[in-house]
Amino acid sequence: MAKPYASELARLQETLRWVTSTDIKQLLNAVKTAGLSPLSAIGSGGSLTAAHALAALHQAFTGKPGLVQTPLEAATTTLDTSVSQWLLSAGGSNVDINAAVLSLIEREHRQVAVMCGRPGSPITEICERHPFVDLLLFPPPAGKDGFLATNSLVGFSALLARAYTSVFEPNASWEEVAATVEPYADISSGQVQSWRNAAEGLWTRSTTIVLYGPSTKIGAVDLESKFTEAALGVVQLADYRNFAHGRHHWLAKRGQDTSILAFVTDEDRAIADRTLALIPSEIPIAKLEVSGQGSAALLGSLLAALHVTGWAGLARGIDPGQPGVPDFGRKLYHLNLPGKGRQRASEVRAKCANAAIERKTGESIRRLEERKTLSHWQNALATFVGQLQSATFGGVVLDYDGTVVDTRHRFQPARPEIVAELERVAKSDATLAIATGRGVSVRKDLRKMLPEELWSRVIIGYYNGATTGTLSDDSVPDGTDEVCPELKELAEAFATSDELAGSAKQTNRRYQITLEPRQFMAENRLWDIAHQLILRTGCREAIVTRSSHSVDIIASGVSKTNVVNLVQERCPGRQLLTIGDRGRWPGNDYDLLNAPIGLSVDEVSVDPLTCWNLAEPGQRGMAVTRRYLEALEAVDGGLRFRKGTFW
Repeated sequence: MAKPYASELARLQETLRWVTSTDIKQLLNAVKTAGLSPLSAIGSGGSLTAAHALAALHQAFTGKPGLVQTPLEAATTTLDTSVSQWLLSAGGSNVDINAAVLSLIEREHRQVAVMCGRPGSPITEICERHPFVDLLLFPPPAGKDGFLATNSLVGFSALLARAYTSVFEPNASWEEVAATVEPYADISSGQVQSWRNAAEGLWTRSTTIVLYGPSTKIGAVDLESKFTEAALGVVQLADYRNFAHGRHHWLAKRGQDTSILAFVTDEDRAIADRTLALIPSEIPIAKLEVSGQGSAALLGSLLAALHVTGWAGLARGIDPGQPGVPDFGRKLYHLNLPGKGRQRASEVRAKCANAAIERKTGESIRRLEERKTLSHWQNALATFVGQLQSATFGGVVLDYDGTVVDTRHRFQPARPEIVAELERVAKSDATLAIATGRGVSVRKDLRKMLPEELWSRVIIGYYNGATTGTLSDDSVPDGTDEVCPELKELAEAFATSDELAGSAKQTNRRYQITLEPRQFMAENRLWDIAHQLILRTGCREAIVTRSSHSVDIIASGVSKTNVVNLVQERCPGRQLLTIGDRGRWPGNDYDLLNAPIGLSVDEVSVDPLTCWNLAEPGQRGMAVTRRYLEALEAVDGGLRFRKGTFW
C-alpha cells in the first residue's frame, strides 16, 4: 500500500493531462441531475477533501446548498430524498463508504451517485445490483494511491471541476483552467519553487494556522487531513474573518509554537494583506500566492497543499507516503458501522410494505402512526395487492423510457434480461403493448429486439398515444413535422419565444410538441415557460406532461389511455396491467397508471386505489420492471402473478 510520497507527486502532471482528455459524458449527465437539487458529498480520509471540493463546486455553480458528510454521518442522518447523495471513494472497499451507500440506496434518494477509481470493488458491485445508481468509474493513470490520497484526489476534484464548468458555464474554457493549474503540478516550476521558499520558515514550529479565502478552503482542508494522518504536526483552520473571532488568541498564548500559512488569491488579497499585517512580527508567515479564481483557485490550493505536505515531511523526517500504520490503527480501520443485524422473513416483508406506503404518502411510517392514518394505507395496500394476486391479465401495457430502458441510456437497446421478458409476454395469451412519448425510434429498437414473428402481436402507442399500430405496421407513426390545427399557433409561439430562444430544442409532430433543454435547465423552469406561453396564446386544446428528459405538449384527446383502450378492445372483459415510471402528476405516465391496476417502477400518484410501487427498498426503474415481469406466469387466457409475489 505504501509508496514514496515523492513518486506520487511526480505523476500529478500526468493526472491533470488525463483529466482533460478522458471521456466525461456520463459524469456530465450525473452533474446535470445533481444540479436540480441540494447535494450531500460523502467521503472519508483523503476522499473527504474531494467531497469538500464537490460541495464547494455545487454551491458555486448551482447556488444550491452543498453539504459535506462522513459515511457515519450519511448513514445516520435522514435528509429529504430530493437531496442528491454523492459518495466518493478511490478504492471502493472500505467498510464505511459501503455501509453508507447501502443505507442511502435503501432510502431511495432521487439521485445516488458513486465516484470510484477501481472497477470490481465492493462499492461498484453494490451499484451494479442497484442500476439506478450513477456509477462513475474513473481509474486514475497513476494507479492506487499510497498511504495518503494524492493523484486520485487531484483527479476526482479536477474531473468534477471540469464537469461543473462544462454544464453550468458552457462558454467558459476548461482548457484555460487547466493551463492555469498545470504549472502547480510541476515540482520544478517557478510557482512551486516560490511556494517552497515561502514555506521554509514554518517547520520550526509544531502548530500551523492555515488561513484561507472562499476559493482556497479545499487546500486548507487537505492540509489538516494530511498533517494529521501522517503525524506531520498540528493544523488549525480559519478563513480570514473567522480568524478574527477569537481564534487569534491562540497566538497570544502559544505564539512561540505557532506559524501561519496563508493562501492568497486576487479576490481575497485585500483582506489577507490587512490581516497578516496585524500578526506579531515574531510569528513566521508563509504567503502562498494562488493564481486564477473559482475552479482554478480551488485546484491550485489543493496542489499547493500536496507540495507543502511533502516539504513538511522532509523537514520532520517523515515520508507522508510511508508513515507506518500501527496494529491498532488497522483494527480501527476495519471496524464496521453499527449494523441492523439479520432480519427475519416477516421483517423483510413488513419493510417492503412500509416502503410502498411511504412512497405513496410521502410520510414516514412513524408519522402516519402518530396521525392515526397508517391503518387506512395498510388496508389500501392490502386491497391493491389482493387485486394483483387474483387477476388474470389479458394485456400488459408498458411505458418505454425509464421503464423498459434506462433514461440515462435511452437510445441504447434494452438489456437482454428485459427483452427476454417482453418476448415471453408477447408469446403468451396476453397482448403486449408499449405506450411511449417517442416516435419511430421505438419501432426500430423493438424490431431489433423481438423476433419478427411476434411483431404483429405487439401494439405500439406513439407520441403518448397520438397514433397506434402494431410493431409490424410501417405506416405509423406519422413523422411529419406539421402540427395539427389545434397546436399550430402554440408551435409558432414556442418557436419565436424569447424565453426559449437558444435554451430548448423544439420538435414538432402531428399531435405533439416536444421541448428538450439544450443545456442545463431545471425541469420546473421549462414547465413554467411552456405554461406561460400556453396562457399567453389562449390555447385550450393542449395538455402538458413531462418525462425525465422533456416537456411534451399534446393535443386534447391524446393520451396513453388510448393504448389501454385499444388493448382492452382486443381482449374484452379481461383485466389489464399497466407499468410505468412517472405516475405522479404531471408525469407522462399519470394517465397510464391511473388504470385500475397500475404498477409504478418509480414515482406514484396519491390515489390509494392504484399506481403503487411495490419494489424492494432501494430499487427503481428497469430492475423493478424486470422483477414485475419475471413474476408473471402464463396461464390460459393471459398472465397471472405467482402466488406470494407481493408478500
